[in-house]
Amino acid sequence: MAMAGRFGSKLSLISKALQTDALVTQRPALQQTSEVVRNYATAAGTKEAKVRVPLALFGGSGNYASALYIAAAKANAVEKVEAELLDLADASARSPMFSQFTQDLSVPRDTRLKAIEAITADAKFSDITKNFLSVLAHNGRLRHIDTITKRFVELTMAHKGEVSAIVTTVIPLPADEEKQLKETLQEIIGQGKKVKLTQKIDPNILGGLVVEFSQKVFDMSIRTRARQMERFLRDPIDTL
Repeated sequence: MAMAGRFGSKLSLISKALQTDALVTQRPALQQTSEVVRNYATAAGTKEAKVRVPLALFGGSGNYASALYIAAAKANAVEKVEAELLDLADASARSPMFSQFTQDLSVPRDTRLKAIEAITADAKFSDITKNFLSVLAHNGRLRHIDTITKRFVELTMAHKGEVSAIVTTVIPLPADEEKQLKETLQEIIGQGKKVKLTQKIDPNILGGLVVEFSQKVFDMSIRTRARQMERFLRDPIDTL
């Protein structure tokens, strides 16, 4: 990702944040958590058409993701915000220091805000994403950014009529087999929706494949077959 290269330049700031509370920024106090989330979605103005989330999400992360989706939709920036969140998640995965920073609740609020503002400015994020991450930093919710990002992606996929499918194999599927699997899943869901297939590698399944699709799991792995055979062999044989 493009942000990964720029991310390193701000690691020294995060390092200081983890060691000291000396960094302080003068910033007016924000409103309480629930009110911030509620108002964030309506900040674009009351004259605009009402935006509805394409999927009902629950819990704290779902509320944050829904508020961000509404704000992004009003600004016609859903895809841009999604790309920025995924960019941040990718950069975070490459930086244990940043991961520690987001998880550490002992970091002073002003220090969190200062670091996030510097990182988002350096990455040239949109104002919507910048403001949203500042809200998370203020409310001590940066540690939930990965979950919020996943929930936001659920909303964007629902908006685009996409259905996620994850196929787990020992080695990557050949292109023709991936195409056949995708076509089969597409036939199952029918017209009006599109399958988004993601490949996952896991040597522990020994062979075969596992497909997670539409809240169902089709386990055709050698590991599962071997366990089934083992149970069969261990079961007592009924004699007449």
